Amino acid sequence: MIRIAFAVFLVSLLIVTAISLQGDPGVASLTWLGWRVDTTAAAAVLIIGLLALLATIFWRTLLWIVDAPARAARARAETRRRQGAEALTRGFLESAAGRGPEARRLALRAGELTQETPQLVRILAAQAAEAAGDRTAAESAYRAMLGFPEMRLAAYRGLMQTALAAGDAAEALANAGAAYDLPRTAPWAWRALFQARLAEADWAGALSLVHAAQERKIVSPLVAERARAALQSALAVELEAQGAIGEALDAAQAAAKARPDFTPGVAIAARMLTRDDRAQRAASFLEAAWSARPHPAIWLAWRDLRTDETPAERAERLGRLAAINPTSREAAILRVEQALIHGDAEAARHGAEALSAEATTQRLAGLMARVANAGGARDEARAWIARGAAAPEEADWSDIDPTGRAFPYLATDWAPLILTYADTGDLIHPRHERGEPGISDLPDIPAAYADSAAFVSAAESGDPFPPIVDDGGFGEALQPAIGESPARRGLLGGRKR
Repeated sequence: MIRIAFAVFLVSLLIVTAISLQGDPGVASLTWLGWRVDTTAAAAVLIIGLLALLATIFWRTLLWIVDAPARAARARAETRRRQGAEALTRGFLESAAGRGPEARRLALRAGELTQETPQLVRILAAQAAEAAGDRTAAESAYRAMLGFPEMRLAAYRGLMQTALAAGDAAEALANAGAAYDLPRTAPWAWRALFQARLAEADWAGALSLVHAAQERKIVSPLVAERARAALQSALAVELEAQGAIGEALDAAQAAAKARPDFTPGVAIAARMLTRDDRAQRAASFLEAAWSARPHPAIWLAWRDLRTDETPAERAERLGRLAAINPTSREAAILRVEQALIHGDAEAARHGAEALSAEATTQRLAGLMARVANAGGARDEARAWIARGAAAPEEADWSDIDPTGRAFPYLATDWAPLILTYADTGDLIHPRHERGEPGISDLPDIPAAYADSAAFVSAAESGDPFPPIVDDGGFGEALQPAIGESPARRGLLGGRKR
């Protein structure tokens, strides 16, 4: 209104100014109902502008009065909308905080105030009932959501979670299956069905789910490929146990070809191919696996590809494998093993120096003990054995059982292994987690003495009076001269060949 009045005033002022600048004020006459009014043109313009302004003000005032009821209704609706949005926001926050009763109160208030977003109100009501621990009310709220096509996926997820919280796995799985059958589903529904197949060791059923999920673009191609490789490896083990050797070999080869970095699949395929006199095919898989992810099971399988070679020939063949991935830790270990097999104690010692910065494990301590023993340093070998006895095991080394068989997993081991590898590409070590023994890390060094514990203790503690090797009783006679106690004399003098 103010802008309109200012515009009328400005236009009138411009007209009056233009007339005044001409020097002729002009004449304006008005005759109406017997009346005659004469004035200047400038005055007439001002009068007309004023009358127009008054008419506009009158009209706008009349419209404002007529629109007052509608305006009041809009204000009330806006207030309700704002209060409803606030109730929804606070309700979701209270539900997330686990304050069920307050969340339910706010859900009721939001339902009274909000008409534009009934879906949000229903979701809040269901979540508030869950937070309050009222499973029946939560189920009712979620089932009410099933009547709205756009809310069915959320409803099935809520019903699944409610069933899981109540310990009803069958009901949870049924809701996941219903969600998976929707035209537009979500990864959580597929994952619930996938985990159920893994728990049942239904590898074939899980493979079908992975194939369907990739076709429907529920999972990425990378996840699907990793899942298939792990599942085919588990299926190969199962088929082999059932006597279906040909089918088992096909599954193992498919796994090794698809994902060379999945070491269990490659090791299983290599074992089956070697048994089938197809060592060259096994070697190609092992080389690809070593390049992708070096693992002790790979070089052990490579070592066992041939049994009719001399130590020198075997050492040369191990060197070829190490050269495929020369900078890896396993390649450094393999070069030491190569030197030991070849009987080159100096090369083994030199190779062991490359591992000096590695943390001591039972496996490394055993390797160092064998290197020292090969060089004739029996006492150093015993010291390494003593260190290894208290050192931790290596997770990769635990994948090989005491008989030398790689990845002797149970069905319950395969399920988490498959799931983890499909999601992240990492390998877990079920045997290591259970603390099961693997191949012996520490070698049996031929004892030069009946008891070498005293020497090891003295070497580790820095004792100024270490045991005297093969003293023939001379050390025992020497101790009184240096003031040793009887206990000390007993420690040093009781050693015999």
